[in-house]
Amino acid sequence: GQALGWRSAFAIVGGISLMTMVLIWLHVPRDRGDPQATPLRELSALGSLQVWLLLGICAIGCGGMFAVFTYIAPALTQVAGVSVANVPVMLSVFGAGMILGNIVGSRLADWSLTRAIGIALVFNVFAYILFYFTMTSPWMAIVNVLFIGGGFAVVPGVQTRLMDVAGKAQTLAAALSHSAFNFANALGAWLGGIAIAAGYGWTSPGLVGAVLGIGGFAIFLASVLVDRRRTGRVA
Repeated sequence: GQALGWRSAFAIVGGISLMTMVLIWLHVPRDRGDPQATPLRELSALGSLQVWLLLGICAIGCGGMFAVFTYIAPALTQVAGVSVANVPVMLSVFGAGMILGNIVGSRLADWSLTRAIGIALVFNVFAYILFYFTMTSPWMAIVNVLFIGGGFAVVPGVQTRLMDVAGKAQTLAAALSHSAFNFANALGAWLGGIAIAAGYGWTSPGLVGAVLGIGGFAIFLASVLVDRRRTGRVA
């Protein structure tokens, strides 16, 4: 964007999107649609308490990542002393963390779906606190950005669990998870901005993220308790 103008960034993203569409067309299996699927059946997902709890984990627990990432550029340049020219490199480190988080989170979900969500949420809280206390070092900034991106490890577990509890309304459940992440994006950025505007500094979104992460973990515990009570009644 700096070299070729801001429009070039949008053109590149559009080109990547077209490539993705071609790859999906070539490699994703062409499964048949469900002839019994109806809008009313999809809306039945909204009657599940577990669906709402898992959406709450996304909306609250993942808000911390967006609280930090929204203001990551000024935190890098004004706190860690990273040059403006190296900010794109650091954002690539964040992207690498997201990829690693998705891989690790998927492996953890294969091992234990519930534990994978809990471990990822605890890791996120740790990453946000580490960001707040160690961002003054350029080398630790690399670790922090990688860890913040790695917080995406919570996504595979939550997404899989959400579709499991949605029953036959998996399409709406999958769409609602993205809505919840967009809510987390807005909430995290807003609260992080409030902390910065109050004079607590560019790293204060880390503490905001930790609080949101703890809130997400509390919702996760509520989900586990509800599930155990339901399992006990069935037994």
